[in-house]
Amino acid sequence: MAYADIYAGWKADPERFWMQAAEAIDWVRKPSRALFADKAPLYEWFKDGLVNTCWNAVDRHVLAGRGGQVAIIHDSPVTGTVHKITYAELQTRVASLAGALKARGVTKGDRVIIYMPMVPEALEAMLACARLGAIHSVVFGGFAAHELAVRIDDARPKAILAASCGIEPGRVVHYKPLLDGAIDMATHKPDFCVILQREQEVAKLVEGRDLAWHSFQYGVAPADCVPVEGDHPAYILYTSGTTGQPKGVVRPTAGHLVALNWTMKNIYGVEPGEVFWAASDVGWVVGHSYICYAPLIHGNTTIVFEGKPVGTPDAGTFWRVIRDHRVASFFTAPTAFRAIKRDDPEGRLIAQYDLTSLRALYLAGERADPATIEWAQQKLKVPVIDHWWQTETGWPIAANPAGIELLPVKVGSPSVAMPGYDVQVLDEGGHPVAPGTLGAIAVKLPLPPGTLPTLWNAEDRFRKSYLSHFPGYYETGDAGYVDEDGYVYIMARTDDVINVAGHRLSTGAMEEVLASHPDVAECAVIGIADELKGQAPLGLLCLNKGCNRPQAEIVKEVVGLVRDQIGPVAAFKLACVVDRLPKTRSGKILRATMVKIADGAPFKTPATIDDPAILEEIRTALRGLGLAKA
Repeated sequence: MAYADIYAGWKADPERFWMQAAEAIDWVRKPSRALFADKAPLYEWFKDGLVNTCWNAVDRHVLAGRGGQVAIIHDSPVTGTVHKITYAELQTRVASLAGALKARGVTKGDRVIIYMPMVPEALEAMLACARLGAIHSVVFGGFAAHELAVRIDDARPKAILAASCGIEPGRVVHYKPLLDGAIDMATHKPDFCVILQREQEVAKLVEGRDLAWHSFQYGVAPADCVPVEGDHPAYILYTSGTTGQPKGVVRPTAGHLVALNWTMKNIYGVEPGEVFWAASDVGWVVGHSYICYAPLIHGNTTIVFEGKPVGTPDAGTFWRVIRDHRVASFFTAPTAFRAIKRDDPEGRLIAQYDLTSLRALYLAGERADPATIEWAQQKLKVPVIDHWWQTETGWPIAANPAGIELLPVKVGSPSVAMPGYDVQVLDEGGHPVAPGTLGAIAVKLPLPPGTLPTLWNAEDRFRKSYLSHFPGYYETGDAGYVDEDGYVYIMARTDDVINVAGHRLSTGAMEEVLASHPDVAECAVIGIADELKGQAPLGLLCLNKGCNRPQAEIVKEVVGLVRDQIGPVAAFKLACVVDRLPKTRSGKILRATMVKIADGAPFKTPATIDDPAILEEIRTALRGLGLAKA
């Protein structure tokens, strides 16, 4: 069946579509129906079913005779090790860890915080919680003590599972002092902590509270899977909130299983047994959905990669991993490719590796600019598929469904809405706009299975953040348009649409133009305060390595490009060259923070920032333009 038929089939009978998708999951008790709408606009899926995530991700594959298949490959260039774990070994390890947690009193509904680097034990911790029906909350390893404390107080965990350290190129990140500091700061105290001691750093354990990962499991009976209701939370994942108080996105168990399993074949085009790699981190939603859960639920081999796209040891590390492990489908953030392209603009390193196993590259996490997509297409010679989703949805809203049919690629668009998502573009008053018109992107309710039903202990905030602005819709917070063919274009976050002399302009469209300049490796456009026009655009440019042309010439050329391609209406006159852009650890550019620096407004350094020192570099560069005056 073609995509159009499948999407139309979902739209005509969503109940039938999702009940059919649910057939691929092992149920303890099958649900009587898919959608429960009695509390609309709060919706629930497969609520009266009984199911266990860990069973579906691990045990059923062993039972089916596939215990010898590799489940997890840990590839760690920072430690120079590769470790493979089969499904049978994973079952033993997870049941043992779950048994030890159970023996310490962790039961269904208890929360457990996981604060770990990219090691297989992080996935085992998630699966052990799922085995018991405990609700895990993974906090990005190395998050500051204050941020961890805020999450401890919100989730109120019975236990915290952590590692002694994380390893970055050239340095060891000391997790244990951060954990100790967070527990000291937090009002809520966990009953106990379990620490995975890594050989790069052995942490000091607090007597009576801290337990060593391996000895804590010694002699304990392995735990069986505990069936949970379909609407039981599988996990809480905190996403940054505008108020500084993080939002705890809740992921319901059954919908999560059904939706993620459906995506592996239909969107990512892989069969059970093939190797799938998402180069992200377990601290982010991509790590939850596509490093841990979806590949294992579907019976794939997943890669846990502990390294960086460049510097571990060079810009060829991704190609080495793809070659060594015969990766079929690869998923990463555009920012990773921009870093590789900046270090190796000609793609010379790619030619050194056999990448014949790779069928497709998927990009998500931020807007994929056309220049990056075109470079990847040209160098890798496989389909490069931009797709769009959010922490809140847990799986793609719009994508090119390679497992159904590969649709024509329109560079700059994450393609079309997936079954379950009725994507609309609305004006300020909440009315749908004509194709090609910029507006707020919203999804008609109900959202599909696996998406957030609410926020943890914050239903009012959930309604206010997502449902109240456009009644009957979920507000994505993204701005863009849909063309005549139904292709979605995400141009900016809603707050990145700038108003220049009454004209609503997309910063994303300007970034596309800047990125097309041959010397520009990466860029960002922000709207700064302007007395005459309200806002004016400002471009920040990172140049390719080895570019030694005068910066003033390049700035003059990009200003001319925007004038030619968008027009004088953009009023694009200001740009400067910077060495790097401030980003979150997951690769999102911190545009709102740069706006505050440019406007001389007070700001709080975001907890998710990769390197706070960059902000001072940006301030210095902007002062050179006469901006950033406090």
